[in-house]
Amino acid sequence: MDINVLITCNIIHTFESMKKIKIFNDPVYGFITVPDNILMKIIDHPYFQRLRRIKQLGMTHYVYPGALHTRFHHALGALHLMQQALEVLKMKGTDISEEESLATQIAILLHDIGHGPFSHALEYILIDMHHEEISGLFFDQLNEEFDGQLSMAIEIFYNRYPKPFLHQLISGQLDMDRMDYLNRDSFFTGVSEGVIGYDRIIKMLCVKDGNLTVEEKGIYSIEKFLMSRRLMYWQVYLHKTVLATEQMLISVIKRAKYLMTHYQENAVPSVVRGMFLAMISLSSRYPEDRKAFLDVFSAWDDSDISFAIKSFMKSDDFVLSFLSSGLINRKLFKLEWKDEPFEEDYIAGKLLSVCEYYGIKEEDADFLVLSGFEQNQAYTIEKDEILILTKEGLVKQVSQMDLGYNQDKVKIRYYVCSPKIYLPDI
Repeated sequence: MDINVLITCNIIHTFESMKKIKIFNDPVYGFITVPDNILMKIIDHPYFQRLRRIKQLGMTHYVYPGALHTRFHHALGALHLMQQALEVLKMKGTDISEEESLATQIAILLHDIGHGPFSHALEYILIDMHHEEISGLFFDQLNEEFDGQLSMAIEIFYNRYPKPFLHQLISGQLDMDRMDYLNRDSFFTGVSEGVIGYDRIIKMLCVKDGNLTVEEKGIYSIEKFLMSRRLMYWQVYLHKTVLATEQMLISVIKRAKYLMTHYQENAVPSVVRGMFLAMISLSSRYPEDRKAFLDVFSAWDDSDISFAIKSFMKSDDFVLSFLSSGLINRKLFKLEWKDEPFEEDYIAGKLLSVCEYYGIKEEDADFLVLSGFEQNQAYTIEKDEILILTKEGLVKQVSQMDLGYNQDKVKIRYYVCSPKIYLPDI
């Protein structure tokens, strides 16, 4: 073959190969490359594009103004880390076919697709379903649309595939989901305590007896990972002002649904009434009509809820208007923490004071005096443990290692959240 023809063919082949890669410029990792195959088709799908309009950290931007990153960012970041992890495992001799690699990447890309507006803040509030259950519905629907190309990804996602380490990379105590959100949330909030050595941890990954393990020399990176997760929970995810804001958001949605189901639908502005009627009836539309369910659910994002809250400011219902105005104008409730449950008399006193101050009934004050508890556990021995591969080739659980602190300790804190008004000593 003529040398010029050969060079031309190589150039064309290189150009065609280059066309098969899409690049995203990510502020956390730099360039993220995505093959222009089914992965890119999924990213371009309206179901996935919706994640651009759902904040990763719900209402956290009320405290950390930079926390405006989305589930779309997170999904791409988790995909990027998964690509790195799979390459490391392959280099260490782990048997992973191209089909298995692609399926695992699909699974991590779609792992959070079932999140509703404001992510975890409105879990079970918009509709009575967990986001992972809704993610499963999206998986099944997309699998039909893509002619069964997601079948292996679904098996891996639900841990039904015979190589458990692939599922552990997606959902485990050291998965790529957690690896990305700790790193990303730390970056966008500016909370440096959440920074983890994700690159070193990934390089220390290996497989032993079908399970994901970490080489012993990476043990201190694992310790830092667990400590960072605990600190991020109290400093970011369970920050008292963040929690107060989320409780107000939850109460707004609950109040609107309450009015709709107690023959006071006119108190909900007509421009958003249809959305809340759909919320109330949506759960009954599955499994009879999965696509109809997903079409309604996937039409909601943060902007819809934000618009509803702005509309509620003009509601004739005092509670709905008061809560909504507080959120829009950042007139937030005060949250009190305790290590033990609040006494019933204390909460009853709060309710009475709110009733008297605003001139409302106790059943209405229940939407303004909010109580509950939160817990923080960076690591649990009740779930599949992080496994450490010792220099001798033995596998040990992290709980058996001396890490200098009790990583399985559960910290529970109780709260009462109410408007910032003068309340006499109770």
